[in-house]
Amino acid sequence: MSEFFFLFLSTLDSTFRVATPLILCAMAGIFSERSGIIDIGLEGKMLAAAFAAGSVAFVSGSPWLGLLAGIIISVLASLIHGFACITNRGDQVISGLAINILASGMTVTLGIAFFSQGGQTPALGKDQRFMSLELPLADYASNLPIIGQIYSELISGHNLLVYLAFLSVPLTYYIIFKTRFGLRLRAVGEKPMAVDTAGISVVSLRYRAVICAGILCGIAGAYLAIAHGASFGREMTAGKGYIALAAMIFGKWRPRTTLLACLLFGFLEAVSDRLQGIVIPIIGEIPVALMQGLPYVLTVILLAGFIGKAIAPAAIGTPYIKER
Repeated sequence: MSEFFFLFLSTLDSTFRVATPLILCAMAGIFSERSGIIDIGLEGKMLAAAFAAGSVAFVSGSPWLGLLAGIIISVLASLIHGFACITNRGDQVISGLAINILASGMTVTLGIAFFSQGGQTPALGKDQRFMSLELPLADYASNLPIIGQIYSELISGHNLLVYLAFLSVPLTYYIIFKTRFGLRLRAVGEKPMAVDTAGISVVSLRYRAVICAGILCGIAGAYLAIAHGASFGREMTAGKGYIALAAMIFGKWRPRTTLLACLLFGFLEAVSDRLQGIVIPIIGEIPVALMQGLPYVLTVILLAGFIGKAIAPAAIGTPYIKER
């Protein structure tokens, strides 16, 4: 029983770490899409932020400067997306895909040009990364049954950005559902003409929404390069931006249910990592490729028929044209 309990705790611990970029990107998607802007470019912004964070952290020796660089690059990408979709009323899906393609190519090209390591950044030392934090009394609590072990093994021992990701969920909920800005943000995603009639700028609200999305994507990218990992690697996001979009839809554009969806996807990935190479009676050894593809297969299955009717904001994907 004790061995199973520790295995369960370690799997949940891995779930939290794997789900962190999904949570941050999904919250970013909620901000953007609640305002009426489709944000397929979450993947590209996260990838660009990861490269910027890994590069600046290596050059400067500071993880904080790396985090700041990741946020700045991601916000710039969000502003480009906003300029294309909000100002020029371009196709939002095409703009997002263009950002993904640009980030995929530019990160590798710049990585080769700057560091000559095949598109990767050099490995970071402990002083250049966000390391795990031991919460107060974690060592003492480890001797206590169940509750103490949960505190010491599951809650304690994560880096700062993991805690920040989980904090972003109630913060997103509060901003979107409990503040004047959030009320206007939801209104502009449903009835932008009514918002404009009330004398509130639709363009300004949508730009502020995509900036919020850029900040969260920047933190997610920085987490991959300078917290969860020790360097930037080619295509290191590996579709996490798309899974975050799926989690957001699965959660019906609400922070709390979206968090549960992200944890579900994170749990499946954590389980798939632990089951690689394990021999199961009758079935035999589970193929590695099958376990690695399990979260993506589940994404398709859930979106295809298990989430019920997900009603998106009414004005999503529709450029607003001010009547004169």
